[in-house]
Amino acid sequence: MSLPPAQIGAPLSEIDTPALIIDLDAFERNLDTMAAAVGKLGVRLRPHAKTHKSPIIAAKQIARGAVGMCCQKVAEAEVLVAGGVSDVLVSNEVVGLRKLERLAGLARHARISVCVDDSIAVEQLALAAERAGSHIEVLVEVDVGAGRCGVRPGPAAAGLARQVADSRFLSFGGLQAYHGSAQHLRTPEERRAAIASAANATKETLRALEDAGFQCRTIGGAGTGTFELEGASGIWNELQAGSYIFMDADYAKNVADGARNASPFEHALFVIATVMSTASGERAVIDAGHKALSNDSGFPAVLGRPDLRYHRPSDEHGVLEFDGASSRLALGDKVTLIPGHCDPTVNLYDWYVGVRGFNTPDARVEALWPIAARGAVT
Repeated sequence: MSLPPAQIGAPLSEIDTPALIIDLDAFERNLDTMAAAVGKLGVRLRPHAKTHKSPIIAAKQIARGAVGMCCQKVAEAEVLVAGGVSDVLVSNEVVGLRKLERLAGLARHARISVCVDDSIAVEQLALAAERAGSHIEVLVEVDVGAGRCGVRPGPAAAGLARQVADSRFLSFGGLQAYHGSAQHLRTPEERRAAIASAANATKETLRALEDAGFQCRTIGGAGTGTFELEGASGIWNELQAGSYIFMDADYAKNVADGARNASPFEHALFVIATVMSTASGERAVIDAGHKALSNDSGFPAVLGRPDLRYHRPSDEHGVLEFDGASSRLALGDKVTLIPGHCDPTVNLYDWYVGVRGFNTPDARVEALWPIAARGAVT
């Protein structure tokens, strides 16, 4: 782990770059906004820790009513449990003897759930739990439109549920019905249509489970882009939104629902970078390239500077083009970037630098939080 790029109490201008910044005021408003929203919807919130990879942030979400965390990897679950989270869903399939042994061992210390979509996976999971002397709750994952993991909607889920229920070391907890690609459909109409289709697939599966004698304690899914739709459906009862705490440039491209003019959440995660070259006179080069920003969902936006356009990143460099002489930058100037995709950008850093009063002249570093599950990919 690298040394933190700032000290507590330092002004914003003294943060070394590139650095991953949390606007603490916006971040806390996002936490409170989601807590209030799920309270009105009458559903549970199990935020996705793959976004932040931090037991510290997880604790803040749980303090506001979240029932636990979900994550994608066993290694992430291990970090969360070590950091005090007592209820973790690995909202993904886990395959491989070593990973299953770790997951089953972790279930001796916390309430652990996991997703399955294959009979062989159930057999291997049950054997690992038996060897560890632990118990694991299982959600059957259904492909409700994402085209990724999950059994087909309908009777296939009932067969897996029966196999799970027949094991003394596993219990059937319900369904994982997550439509990830719906989160970034741009218009409200597209998102509503995608979730309506997912709801029909989920209802078909629930009917098959009920015919086989099974009830679902949990019907999980939903993300930041559609959580209100799933939450109001009367079907999903546990929401797994993650990016709402930070938001990113890609989410900002979603058109808000007609009932409001903008997303209820604010940008709270930024990368601060420094101009390291202006030698050409035609562009500014900053110290934030591929190793400082994930560009899989598009390039970052420059906060407050629509006249600056980030492009042509290489490993350690990003190029800023500008409109006219008035937009030019000087050597040593700092710019604030809104990452295109927050989750993989977070995974590039060892530290969050929490800044209070981010948009004021008195902005100061208030917190340094290790990104404890950085690189937890197994």
